[in-house]
Amino acid sequence: MANITKDMLISEAVRQGNSEAIAAVLMGVGMHCLGCAFARGETVEQAAAVHGVDADELVERLNEAAES
Repeated sequence: MANITKDMLISEAVRQGNSEAIAAVLMGVGMHCLGCAFARGETVEQAAAVHGVDADELVERLNEAAES
């Protein structure tokens, strides 16, 4: 089972399972710069706040994607 958390860096989250599916979820909520500097230093929760996304819902979707 994947264990992506709100305090995990985006770059770490993408490596927690099916990276293509995780990236698709992130890009689907407007996080298009997965390779940029923010991905290496911003947490899932911080990115969610910037993009107006509920962090808990995003974490749930990311964990589902990781396991797909």
